[in-house]
Amino acid sequence: MIELYYAEDDAGIAGIVKEYLEQKNFKVTVYGTLAQIRQGMETRVPAVVLLDWNMPDGHGDSLCRWIRSRWQDLPVIFLTVRGDSSDIVSGFQNGADDYVVKPFELEVLYSRILALLRRSGHAAKRYLSCDGIVIDRERMTVTLDSEEISLSASEYQLLLYIMQNKGRTVTRGQILERVWDINGSYVNDNTLTVTMKRLRDKLRQPACLKTVRSVGYRMEDTV
Repeated sequence: MIELYYAEDDAGIAGIVKEYLEQKNFKVTVYGTLAQIRQGMETRVPAVVLLDWNMPDGHGDSLCRWIRSRWQDLPVIFLTVRGDSSDIVSGFQNGADDYVVKPFELEVLYSRILALLRRSGHAAKRYLSCDGIVIDRERMTVTLDSEEISLSASEYQLLLYIMQNKGRTVTRGQILERVWDINGSYVNDNTLTVTMKRLRDKLRQPACLKTVRSVGYRMEDTV
């Protein structure tokens, strides 16, 4: 399913859009304020953001700027009422990729979303996230609650492998093979233990990174 975050304070409109898009194989999470969607994105990055321009705690351009400062290629579509051309201009200046004017047909919104996802090449696949940890695979960077964390090459590869398998337990043997052996660096089991300890320390002991006793590790969302 394609994950979509939708900032909309009108529960009636949000419910209609959510129901329609979920019939089209989207997983839609609705947020009633900009602060709520921002908090949600610090935990997990969606494939696309649908943003109502007028929200109770501000305008959409502020969130667009915040998104672009962290996820440059993440698709953003904003919704504006008919006649507010200044909103459209401001939205594009601050990072929006497209807009839809209210009132709109659901089919039109759906086609705009699909077109944007095609153009972006599903850019969200570039990002992996769990709780507040985000990996940008293109830049090979890791952020924790929007703060960049400096990792060694082995720490980064360890985190990347576990996060790529989020929700599944990976054994210590699998990790040694995929992180070290595949590159010709044959290390003992203690190297994994030490590297994991350093990684956890740098990530401030994240609750989402779990030890499966006598087996291996598992990454899973806790919020």
